[in-house]
Amino acid sequence: MTGVPASAAGGSSGAQGAPGGSAGASGTAAGSGPGSSPAGSGGVGHGDARQARGGKLAAAAVNQASVWNVANLLTMLRLLLVPAFVALMLTNGGYDPAWRSLAWAAFAVAMITDLFDGHLARTYNLVTDFGKIADPIADKAIMGAALICLSSLGDLPWWVTAVILGRELGITLLRFLVIRYGVIPASRGGKLKTLTQGVAVGMYVLALTGWLATLRFWVMAAAVVLTVVTGLDYVRQAIVLRRQGIAERAAALEETEA
Repeated sequence: MTGVPASAAGGSSGAQGAPGGSAGASGTAAGSGPGSSPAGSGGVGHGDARQARGGKLAAAAVNQASVWNVANLLTMLRLLLVPAFVALMLTNGGYDPAWRSLAWAAFAVAMITDLFDGHLARTYNLVTDFGKIADPIADKAIMGAALICLSSLGDLPWWVTAVILGRELGITLLRFLVIRYGVIPASRGGKLKTLTQGVAVGMYVLALTGWLATLRFWVMAAAVVLTVVTGLDYVRQAIVLRRQGIAERAAALEETEA
């Protein structure tokens, strides 16, 4: 989608540059006569200015169109699925198996788009400022909506919701606090935590009975353990990163003073 405006703008840039080039050519031709070289140099200057303006317009068109890429569209879809999921989840008091199944479908689509939008953005160079902000918001919005709905319906203890959401918000804040020293990379444990949370919450959204209801309890227990363990690991990484950053700055300051 970004290629269309870029090519269109580039074409207009070339069209704008053409008059300048012809003016320069006529100016050169005129310059063969005595006293006409200023006209030739003036024509070339106008052509360069028009080409520069055309290049700026082309760059602006690319930047504006780059927001509307497939990765960001998936992120926006996930944001739109949040209110749809809540409405489906709470229809008919929140205990209708049919509506709960539709809510699970919306939740599953949101989780699947979460797996693909970041990968597409990195693979095809579609990373944008909008995506950097909207993607984590969409992730936490759909997970938070599901946990709060489940706890409000009595299907999930509130302390589980508090632990998971508290960890997610706390780690996000921690990343911002230490970003001046570096970026805390996503670990394998963190990815496993996200996957386990998604499976566990999805199983609770469905109206499961019998041994499947018992299984979902243990899957959620594993998700809570991974949530706590990976959260503590991120805190450790943040402390180490901060110490390294402070030490590097102190060493650089000493070298400057020396």
